[in-house]
Amino acid sequence: MQKMSLEEYIEAHSSPENEALAQISYRTNVHILNPHMLSGQVQGRVLSFLSQMIRPERILELGTFTGYSALCLAEGLQDGGEMITIEHNDELEDTIRQNLALSPLSENIQLVIADAKEWLSSTPYTKFDLVFIDADKREYVEYFNLVLPLVREGGWILADNTLWDGHIIDTAYDRDKQTLGLRAFNEAVAANPNVEQVILPLRDGLTLIHKLR
Repeated sequence: MQKMSLEEYIEAHSSPENEALAQISYRTNVHILNPHMLSGQVQGRVLSFLSQMIRPERILELGTFTGYSALCLAEGLQDGGEMITIEHNDELEDTIRQNLALSPLSENIQLVIADAKEWLSSTPYTKFDLVFIDADKREYVEYFNLVLPLVREGGWILADNTLWDGHIIDTAYDRDKQTLGLRAFNEAVAANPNVEQVILPLRDGLTLIHKLR
């Protein structure tokens, strides 16, 4: 057996990307700065499976990047369900729309180019079944505080990058604003009596948050 890393082994023994996701992964790695921000095969399957287990009627995503995670999450939507994905970087808009168009699931996805906090503060939507937070790490606490009232009782919030490549416990990053933002978020979630949560050591850390009934 050829020697491989544990990450390579996990990828080889996990369900592969569909054609649309593989195309987005390729395009992102070739044409987009910081392609490591893409969720990727394994995390993408986890997001898809979680969404399929929850069977949300309405999903909200903060931080679209190139659309990969949006399509993964949309796989679990109920018939007639909808997903709203918010991206602040307007330079990515054309790329996102082209990528989403690779999948028929795009018919259920509404892309909004806006500041996430501003959108959350003025949205007419009042109930989401599933929210995925993957935007500016410095503002995770504010996202959480704005999102929680919009999540139905028994609903779910997923937050990406919550271990931040181990920086979360590394004193060398005590002055790094993104690390500090994520630490504050993790503390805020752990201290909130209205939720229960677990951090999975998946990729860069994925936190599952359940809003209590």
